[in-house]
Amino acid sequence: MPLLEVRDLRTYYFTVAGVVKAVDGVSFTLERGEVLGLAGESGSGKSTIGFSLINLVPPPGRIVGGSIILDGVDITKMSESELRSKVRWKKVSMVFQGAMNALTPVYTIGYQIAEPLMYHLGMTKREALERAAELLEMVGLHRTMLNRYPHQLSGGQKQRVMIAMALALEPPLVIADEPTTALDVVVQAQILNLMKRLRREKNMSIIMISHDLSVIAEIADRVGVMYAGKLVELGTAEQVFNNPQHPYTRLLLKSIPKLRGPVDKLEYIPGTPPDLRNPPPGCRFHPRCPWRMDVCSREEPPLVEVEDGHYVACWLHAKR
Repeated sequence: MPLLEVRDLRTYYFTVAGVVKAVDGVSFTLERGEVLGLAGESGSGKSTIGFSLINLVPPPGRIVGGSIILDGVDITKMSESELRSKVRWKKVSMVFQGAMNALTPVYTIGYQIAEPLMYHLGMTKREALERAAELLEMVGLHRTMLNRYPHQLSGGQKQRVMIAMALALEPPLVIADEPTTALDVVVQAQILNLMKRLRREKNMSIIMISHDLSVIAEIADRVGVMYAGKLVELGTAEQVFNNPQHPYTRLLLKSIPKLRGPVDKLEYIPGTPPDLRNPPPGCRFHPRCPWRMDVCSREEPPLVEVEDGHYVACWLHAKR
């Protein structure tokens, strides 16, 4: 049984301007010890999936359909008290996007790491702070950081603190939402190497959310490509990067310069992502797709298997 199974997940934001279908019918699985990368443009629904998986979608959003089966239990059916005591940070934790804003500025780093240990495990403050010091050392920081405040840390140090907090209760699943954003390339490499090491040592599963395909390629076993609230391609990293089948994935990869091989002309995707309050009919990518056909504007393509474990939602591959 997979660690995580998401079936037809639908998460909408109910705004005064209309209903935003941020995640609209997404399904995937995650095995134990596996890293799944979720890629796509800003606004494609990647972060909303992350918040949905801990059932903590910010208002005015909420999960309106589908199921999230974590370790054999559908967490969408659980009460808020059950989620707090049994799921969040014990079975699944999240490294939130923008560590600079995720840490509370008026509390020390030590207290912020120790608090869930005292709440969930009943540790004394002394025991929790000692465990917090061990967690800081695990992510490559000195234990003297316990007494510092967030404004006294660099961006990379804050990101490591967020990872330490996510690992405090040793959950089997960690969601990393843009963990390398706003960091220089040296610190990015350090963070990715840290996550690979922790995955190897703890055998934990990771969902890596990023718009940076190079980050996804560095760490992911499988890759899911999101567009306008839909999962348009899903496969192993080798399949998606070496043999992309969806037009959106192909154009994304052509927009990235290559370090090796022949130098190709960089391309861009014309137009803008659709308004998810009123998405276009049929395939949501068809207004921007250079390979669109008549059927693309009328019917939504199913997610079909084009090779073993490689799925694509495109009428170029689906039977009409």
